[in-house]
Amino acid sequence: MATYDSIGTAYAGTRRPDPRIAARIHRALADAATVVNVGAGTGSYEPAGTVWAVEPSAVMIAQRPPGSAPALRAGAEAIPLPDDSADAAMALLTVHHWDDLERGIDELRRVARRRIVVLTFDPAVSHRFWLLDEYLPEAASFDAAQAVTIDRLVSLLGGARVETVPVPHDCTDGFLAAYWRRPEAYLDPRVRAGISLFAQIDDSVVRPGLDRLRDDLSTGRWHHRHADLLDRDTMDAGYRLLVGEVPA
Repeated sequence: MATYDSIGTAYAGTRRPDPRIAARIHRALADAATVVNVGAGTGSYEPAGTVWAVEPSAVMIAQRPPGSAPALRAGAEAIPLPDDSADAAMALLTVHHWDDLERGIDELRRVARRRIVVLTFDPAVSHRFWLLDEYLPEAASFDAAQAVTIDRLVSLLGGARVETVPVPHDCTDGFLAAYWRRPEAYLDPRVRAGISLFAQIDDSVVRPGLDRLRDDLSTGRWHHRHADLLDRDTMDAGYRLLVGEVPA
Protein backbone atom coordinates (compact mmCIF):
# COMPACT_ATOMS: atom_id res chain seq x y z
CA MET A 1 0.00 0.00 0.00
CA ALA A 2 3.01 2.29 0.36
CA THR A 3 3.13 2.44 -3.44
CA TYR A 4 -0.18 4.25 -3.70
CA ASP A 5 0.64 6.52 -0.79
CA SER A 6 3.73 7.58 -2.75
CA ILE A 7 2.10 8.09 -6.17
CA GLY A 8 -1.17 9.42 -4.85
CA THR A 9 -0.32 13.10 -5.13
CA ALA A 10 -0.07 12.86 -8.94
CA TYR A 11 -2.74 10.25 -9.49
CA ALA A 12 -5.83 12.43 -9.81
CA GLY A 13 -4.14 14.61 -12.44
CA THR A 14 -2.77 11.90 -14.72
CA ARG A 15 -5.33 9.13 -14.22
CA ARG A 16 -8.53 10.73 -15.46
CA PRO A 17 -11.22 8.22 -16.48
CA ASP A 18 -11.41 7.59 -20.21
CA PRO A 19 -15.06 7.74 -21.35
CA ARG A 20 -14.66 4.86 -23.83
CA ILE A 21 -13.26 2.56 -21.16
CA ALA A 22 -15.92 3.80 -18.73
CA ALA A 23 -18.64 2.82 -21.20
CA ARG A 24 -17.30 -0.74 -21.41
CA ILE A 25 -17.14 -1.07 -17.63
CA HIS A 26 -20.67 0.27 -17.19
CA ARG A 27 -22.00 -2.08 -19.87
CA ALA A 28 -20.37 -4.97 -18.02
CA LEU A 29 -22.09 -3.91 -14.81
CA ALA A 30 -25.33 -4.01 -16.82
CA ASP A 31 -28.41 -3.71 -14.61
CA ALA A 32 -26.57 -3.68 -11.29
CA ALA A 33 -28.26 -0.94 -9.28
CA THR A 34 -25.71 -0.98 -6.45
CA VAL A 35 -21.94 -1.46 -6.67
CA VAL A 36 -19.01 -1.89 -4.27
CA ASN A 37 -15.73 -0.62 -5.77
CA VAL A 38 -12.75 -2.53 -4.33
CA GLY A 39 -9.28 -1.01 -4.69
CA ALA A 40 -11.20 2.13 -5.53
CA GLY A 41 -8.39 4.68 -5.56
CA THR A 42 -9.67 8.14 -6.42
CA GLY A 43 -12.98 6.80 -7.72
CA SER A 44 -12.33 6.46 -11.43
CA TYR A 45 -15.11 4.70 -13.34
CA GLU A 46 -17.45 4.45 -10.37
CA PRO A 47 -21.06 4.37 -11.61
CA ALA A 48 -23.78 6.40 -9.95
CA GLY A 49 -24.95 3.33 -8.06
CA THR A 50 -21.72 2.91 -6.13
CA VAL A 51 -22.63 2.51 -2.47
CA TRP A 52 -19.18 1.86 -0.95
CA ALA A 53 -15.58 2.30 -2.05
CA VAL A 54 -12.92 0.11 -0.44
CA GLU A 55 -9.39 1.55 -0.56
CA PRO A 56 -6.35 1.06 1.72
CA SER A 57 -4.51 4.30 0.90
CA ALA A 58 -5.49 7.46 2.77
CA VAL A 59 -3.72 9.55 0.11
CA MET A 60 -5.95 8.10 -2.59
CA ILE A 61 -9.11 8.45 -0.52
CA ALA A 62 -8.31 12.13 0.09
CA GLN A 63 -8.45 12.77 -3.68
CA ARG A 64 -11.93 11.34 -4.17
CA PRO A 65 -14.17 14.11 -5.54
CA PRO A 66 -16.99 15.62 -3.49
CA GLY A 67 -20.14 13.56 -3.72
CA SER A 68 -18.30 10.27 -4.21
CA ALA A 69 -19.48 7.13 -2.50
CA PRO A 70 -18.27 6.80 1.10
CA ALA A 71 -14.86 5.14 1.34
CA LEU A 72 -13.79 2.44 3.75
CA ARG A 73 -10.06 2.32 4.42
CA ALA A 74 -9.42 -1.40 4.02
CA GLY A 75 -7.82 -3.95 1.74
CA ALA A 76 -9.54 -6.33 -0.64
CA GLU A 77 -8.66 -9.28 1.56
CA ALA A 78 -10.88 -8.09 4.44
CA ILE A 79 -13.77 -5.97 3.18
CA PRO A 80 -15.63 -4.55 6.19
CA LEU A 81 -19.09 -5.10 4.71
CA PRO A 82 -21.70 -7.80 5.24
CA ASP A 83 -22.47 -10.56 2.76
CA ASP A 84 -24.47 -9.57 -0.34
CA SER A 85 -23.86 -5.85 0.22
CA ALA A 86 -24.48 -4.85 -3.41
CA ASP A 87 -25.66 -6.18 -6.75
CA ALA A 88 -22.10 -6.06 -8.09
CA ALA A 89 -18.50 -5.69 -6.99
CA MET A 90 -15.87 -4.23 -9.28
CA ALA A 91 -12.06 -4.18 -9.03
CA LEU A 92 -10.23 -2.14 -11.65
CA LEU A 93 -6.48 -2.47 -12.32
CA THR A 94 -5.89 -3.57 -8.75
CA VAL A 95 -5.80 -7.37 -8.39
CA HIS A 96 -2.07 -7.59 -9.22
CA HIS A 97 -1.36 -5.45 -6.13
CA TRP A 98 -3.28 -7.59 -3.65
CA ASP A 99 -1.33 -9.47 -0.99
CA ASP A 100 -3.63 -12.51 -1.14
CA LEU A 101 -5.40 -12.86 -4.48
CA GLU A 102 -7.54 -15.87 -3.55
CA ARG A 103 -8.80 -14.24 -0.38
CA GLY A 104 -9.51 -11.00 -2.24
CA ILE A 105 -11.56 -12.77 -4.93
CA ASP A 106 -13.43 -14.69 -2.22
CA GLU A 107 -14.30 -11.34 -0.66
CA LEU A 108 -15.61 -10.00 -3.98
CA ARG A 109 -17.79 -13.08 -4.29
CA ARG A 110 -19.01 -12.63 -0.72
CA VAL A 111 -20.12 -8.98 -0.96
CA ALA A 112 -21.61 -9.21 -4.49
CA ARG A 113 -25.09 -10.64 -4.92
CA ARG A 114 -25.02 -11.06 -8.68
CA ARG A 115 -21.96 -9.92 -10.62
CA ILE A 116 -18.23 -9.28 -10.38
CA VAL A 117 -16.38 -7.05 -12.87
CA VAL A 118 -12.56 -7.05 -12.92
CA LEU A 119 -10.36 -4.93 -15.17
CA THR A 120 -6.87 -6.36 -15.38
CA PHE A 121 -4.18 -7.18 -17.94
CA ASP A 122 -3.09 -10.36 -19.67
CA PRO A 123 0.68 -10.67 -19.04
CA ALA A 124 1.08 -12.82 -22.15
CA VAL A 125 0.05 -9.78 -24.23
CA SER A 126 1.06 -6.79 -22.11
CA HIS A 127 4.71 -7.74 -21.84
CA ARG A 128 5.04 -7.45 -25.63
CA PHE A 129 4.24 -3.73 -25.35
CA TRP A 130 7.10 -1.86 -27.04
CA LEU A 131 8.00 0.19 -23.95
CA LEU A 132 8.66 -2.92 -21.88
CA ASP A 133 9.97 -5.13 -24.65
CA GLU A 134 12.44 -2.70 -26.20
CA TYR A 135 13.36 -0.24 -23.47
CA LEU A 136 12.51 -1.57 -20.01
CA PRO A 137 13.04 -5.35 -19.95
CA GLU A 138 14.03 -5.20 -16.27
CA ALA A 139 10.72 -3.53 -15.48
CA ALA A 140 8.94 -6.14 -17.55
CA SER A 141 10.50 -8.87 -15.43
CA PHE A 142 9.34 -7.12 -12.26
CA ASP A 143 5.86 -6.71 -13.71
CA ALA A 144 5.76 -10.37 -14.66
CA ALA A 145 6.40 -11.36 -11.06
CA GLN A 146 3.28 -9.44 -9.98
CA ALA A 147 1.03 -10.36 -12.88
CA VAL A 148 -1.99 -12.64 -12.56
CA THR A 149 -2.86 -14.86 -15.50
CA ILE A 150 -6.32 -14.55 -16.99
CA ASP A 151 -6.91 -18.29 -16.64
CA ARG A 152 -6.22 -18.12 -12.92
CA LEU A 153 -8.61 -15.23 -12.41
CA VAL A 154 -11.35 -16.93 -14.41
CA SER A 155 -10.90 -20.05 -12.29
CA LEU A 156 -11.02 -18.12 -9.01
CA LEU A 157 -14.14 -16.29 -10.15
CA GLY A 158 -15.82 -19.60 -10.88
CA GLY A 159 -15.99 -18.73 -14.57
CA ALA A 160 -16.12 -15.38 -16.33
CA ARG A 161 -16.62 -13.77 -19.72
CA VAL A 162 -13.37 -12.18 -20.96
CA GLU A 163 -13.51 -9.05 -23.10
CA THR A 164 -10.62 -7.24 -24.78
CA VAL A 165 -10.38 -3.55 -23.83
CA PRO A 166 -8.53 -1.70 -26.61
CA VAL A 167 -6.55 1.38 -25.56
CA PRO A 168 -7.48 4.54 -27.52
CA HIS A 169 -4.55 6.52 -28.95
CA ASP A 170 -5.66 9.55 -26.95
CA CYS A 171 -6.56 7.70 -23.76
CA THR A 172 -7.08 10.11 -20.86
CA ASP A 173 -6.36 7.51 -18.17
CA GLY A 174 -2.58 7.45 -17.88
CA PHE A 175 -1.97 3.79 -17.03
CA LEU A 176 1.12 2.02 -18.32
CA ALA A 177 0.16 1.51 -21.97
CA ALA A 178 -2.02 4.62 -22.34
CA TYR A 179 0.68 6.49 -24.28
CA TRP A 180 1.43 3.77 -26.82
CA ARG A 181 1.17 6.33 -29.68
CA ARG A 182 2.56 9.25 -27.63
CA PRO A 183 5.96 7.87 -26.61
CA GLU A 184 7.38 11.22 -25.50
CA ALA A 185 4.95 11.15 -22.56
CA TYR A 186 7.03 8.44 -20.86
CA LEU A 187 9.88 10.95 -20.54
CA ASP A 188 7.69 13.18 -18.36
CA PRO A 189 8.29 12.52 -14.62
CA ARG A 190 4.74 13.59 -13.81
CA VAL A 191 3.31 10.96 -16.15
CA ARG A 192 5.58 8.27 -14.71
CA ALA A 193 4.59 9.29 -11.18
CA GLY A 194 1.05 8.15 -11.88
CA ILE A 195 2.09 4.70 -13.13
CA SER A 196 2.59 2.19 -10.34
CA LEU A 197 5.26 0.21 -12.20
CA PHE A 198 7.58 3.22 -12.21
CA ALA A 199 6.83 3.96 -8.57
CA GLN A 200 7.90 0.45 -7.58
CA ILE A 201 11.19 0.33 -9.47
CA ASP A 202 14.30 2.34 -8.65
CA ASP A 203 15.00 5.16 -11.08
CA SER A 204 18.50 3.79 -11.73
CA VAL A 205 16.90 0.69 -13.28
CA VAL A 206 14.64 2.51 -15.72
CA ARG A 207 16.87 5.49 -16.50
CA PRO A 208 19.06 3.77 -19.15
CA GLY A 209 15.99 2.60 -21.07
CA LEU A 210 14.37 6.01 -20.92
CA ASP A 211 17.60 7.58 -22.16
CA ARG A 212 17.53 5.19 -25.15
CA LEU A 213 13.91 6.13 -25.81
CA ARG A 214 14.79 9.84 -25.70
CA ASP A 215 17.59 9.24 -28.20
CA ASP A 216 15.38 7.16 -30.50
CA LEU A 217 12.73 9.87 -30.49
CA SER A 218 15.22 12.62 -31.27
CA THR A 219 16.74 10.68 -34.19
CA GLY A 220 13.41 9.40 -35.54
CA ARG A 221 14.32 5.75 -34.97
CA TRP A 222 11.26 5.13 -32.81
CA HIS A 223 8.90 6.54 -35.44
CA HIS A 224 10.57 4.51 -38.18
CA ARG A 225 10.44 1.32 -36.14
CA HIS A 226 6.81 1.82 -35.11
CA ALA A 227 5.40 3.47 -38.22
CA ASP A 228 2.60 0.88 -38.20
CA LEU A 229 1.24 2.37 -34.96
CA LEU A 230 0.98 5.96 -36.11
CA ASP A 231 -2.24 5.59 -38.10
CA ARG A 232 -4.02 3.31 -35.64
CA ASP A 233 -6.79 4.54 -33.39
CA THR A 234 -6.60 1.76 -30.80
CA MET A 235 -4.20 -0.97 -29.71
CA ASP A 236 -4.63 -4.20 -27.81
CA ALA A 237 -2.08 -3.83 -25.00
CA GLY A 238 -3.46 -6.78 -23.05
CA TYR A 239 -6.14 -5.10 -20.94
CA ARG A 240 -9.03 -7.43 -20.23
CA LEU A 241 -12.44 -7.07 -18.61
CA LEU A 242 -13.64 -10.15 -16.74
CA VAL A 243 -17.34 -10.44 -15.99
CA GLY A 244 -18.37 -13.18 -13.60
CA GLU A 245 -21.83 -14.11 -12.32
CA VAL A 246 -22.33 -15.01 -8.66
CA PRO A 247 -24.40 -18.17 -8.19
CA ALA A 248 -27.75 -17.62 -6.56
